[in-house]
This record gives sequence, C-alpha cells and structure tokens, in this order.
Amino acid sequence: MPSEPQAKSGAKSGAQAADCALDAAMDEAIAACGGDLRATIRALIVANDYLETEVTELMKAVSRAYARGRFHSYSG
Repeated sequence: MPSEPQAKSGAKSGAQAADCALDAAMDEAIAACGGDLRATIRALIVANDYLETEVTELMKAVSRAYARGRFHSYSG
C-alpha cells in the first residue's frame, strides 16, 4: 500500500495550493480596497448579490427556453 501515503500527500499539496490561491485572492481584494477590511467585505457582498441576481436571471432564461423546446435533456 505504498501508494496511499503518496495520494494523501498529493491531496495535501493540492489543498495547500488552493489555500495559497485563496490567500492571494484575499490579499488582492483587500489591496483593491486600500486595506480597508470593511470596504472589502462590503465590495464582496455587493459582488455576490450581483452574481446571485445574474444566476437567477440565467436560470429563468434557460427554464423558458427549455419549456419552449429549445433545449433537450441529454440522453448520452
């Protein structure tokens, strides 16, 4: 079972890479707001609300198109 430790270390390094990327994104967001953490949180909430609205609108559009027969379920 020598492959198990390698798989675990590979998963761990992948998680570490994801953490590093997340830390870099957080630092970038904070820097974009001049180091003001409250402004950063506010900007992220506004961006999240915008994206949620976009997703809702896209879901409505796809649902209408599906109902009109423009989309068909995948039958593989």
